[in-house]
Amino acid sequence: MPVTKNAKAEKTPLEKVFGPGGWLARRHPNYEYRPGQLEMAESVESASENRQHLIVEAGTGTGKTLAYLVPMMRSGRRVVISTGTKNLQEQLFFKDIPFLKRLFPDVRVALMKGRQNYLCRQKLYDIEKQPVLNGLEEVAQYPKLKDWEAKTETGDRAELGWLPDSSEFWAKVDARRETCTGQKCAQFDRCFITLMHQRAAASDLIIVNHHLFFADLAIRGSEVASLLPDYDALVFDEAHDIEDVATQYFGLQVSTYRFEELARDSEATLKLKGLKSDEVLQAVAELRRRAELFFDLFPKQETRASFDNRESFLQMNGGIYTSLLNALVRLETELGRLKDRPEELNNLMRRAVEVRQALQTVLESKERNMVFWWERRGRGLFLEATPIDVAPLLRQRLFESVDTVILTSATLAVGGNFDFLKRRLGIENAKERILASHFDFPSQALLYTPLHLPDPREPTFARQAAEEVVQLLKATRGRAFVLFTSHQQMREVYERVQPHIRYPMMIQGSMPRTEMLDRFRNTPHAVLFGSSSFWQGVDVQGEQLSAVVIDRLPFAVPSDPIIAARIRQINEEGGNAFMDYQVPQAVLALKQGFGRLIRSQTDRGVLAILDNRMMRKQYGKTFLESLPRYRMTNRLDEVKGFMQG
Repeated sequence: MPVTKNAKAEKTPLEKVFGPGGWLARRHPNYEYRPGQLEMAESVESASENRQHLIVEAGTGTGKTLAYLVPMMRSGRRVVISTGTKNLQEQLFFKDIPFLKRLFPDVRVALMKGRQNYLCRQKLYDIEKQPVLNGLEEVAQYPKLKDWEAKTETGDRAELGWLPDSSEFWAKVDARRETCTGQKCAQFDRCFITLMHQRAAASDLIIVNHHLFFADLAIRGSEVASLLPDYDALVFDEAHDIEDVATQYFGLQVSTYRFEELARDSEATLKLKGLKSDEVLQAVAELRRRAELFFDLFPKQETRASFDNRESFLQMNGGIYTSLLNALVRLETELGRLKDRPEELNNLMRRAVEVRQALQTVLESKERNMVFWWERRGRGLFLEATPIDVAPLLRQRLFESVDTVILTSATLAVGGNFDFLKRRLGIENAKERILASHFDFPSQALLYTPLHLPDPREPTFARQAAEEVVQLLKATRGRAFVLFTSHQQMREVYERVQPHIRYPMMIQGSMPRTEMLDRFRNTPHAVLFGSSSFWQGVDVQGEQLSAVVIDRLPFAVPSDPIIAARIRQINEEGGNAFMDYQVPQAVLALKQGFGRLIRSQTDRGVLAILDNRMMRKQYGKTFLESLPRYRMTNRLDEVKGFMQG
């Protein structure tokens, strides 16, 4: 395992790196000494040296990225840094780490993403033998992709600024596992996935995202090869997302898309390899027919619901279900009968087995710590088996297996402690730090909570909330995010507000998210109506964003299958699910929403929450204790005065 030369040398005190007149101050023109940043760096270094876990809530403006990078880059250990988003991943790799390489020139760093971010050379070459291009757009993209393939060192689609996020062409040439033949592929030595793994194996610092990390953790120790090399220490940035991402990867999903892709790939592979088999084609046709009959048993409207009635479902529809399982077995059998079959067909046989096993798990498993549910979304139907509580899994596979895990985010503590986080993630022993933000919130931000509005659950709330939003937008002269926990409420309030506001207004869903954010940043006095997806990872500095309005306390929908199962489990174990789970979860979501506004020391703005339960209900105290120390008011004239000040 690599150990950097820097780590062997005598370490400079961190104060000489982060302190006034230190290394950072001399080399970064905008650097400003922040005591919290130095304190965090010292805590991270101590945790690494003493083989301890550490939880750090570092408020916005602390400079937490450099606070964990510096001690980890000089630790002499192989460290994985996991981020919540690919955007932060790329910021670390292309901006922060190159800057710090001047201090640690010998540290080797690798960037790793999921396989679908990379080009498969063999698939691109196969297009010449077996054209699969649809439409003029794909025909135009193909030569550009060929030119890029000859030049790129990484094969990372992030280099292709001209390729739309929704490109169907990319799905035909990406390096997804389902179609990979591994070492038997003619391009294995030149494969971008192979090269990525080789770079990571030779590196001291490996930058991944939570999705790749938990995809690896879910299979680590199984017969499937690990995605990441072994590591000594781990840093989770944006650690507030960990439970949701881990839940996704420790679960199972089978969908209409998985069946259709298996059928389509079976036909395409036969054609590409010049193989003729009426038996395989008949098995594919049978699989399509049986899958359609099975998935048609579920309601047609877009919804997400518990699958609590699996036993009665199988009693009524057992014949259709068994026929679908048999169709998968038949496809596997017919593929296996082909003589001198290429590796691609062995892959298809493996996929048929995996789909069958996943379907049987979702329909037949008796596992008590799993919730079974289904969702119709767009043209697809998804059947899911999801762990209710990932704490035991994370305790065993992560916190008892890796001796140093650092968790950091601006939103981890509830009511001044980490009890909720530790309970949900299975952390038993960890050092803890809560670092105040570098910003002067009492002078920079005003928290406005109108007391005259009805309870958000009342039918008159949307109308009265719209009237309040109109007054707020006039006071702030636009320049606002208006955020909702419900798409339906968002649309209703938007339609009521629009006739009364002369500022440019945009609503989520009317254009792609990135385009909407760019337009908001570049349009004076713009107003953006959005849902909870705008509560995280959005950075708009300066006067362009001067208000964030939140319609209600962001409690998760209690009827959601996963949330409902967690509530039921906590109550059955003698807990109080509302106070132990629902309130803390909503507190962290609210802190994320409020974190959109003050992003620099010069930002000023109003944070308005139209849900007065925060002031009237006993549990509101937990919300108030968890938020930064803003000035507070329930008077609109004070909002107007603050904005004019």
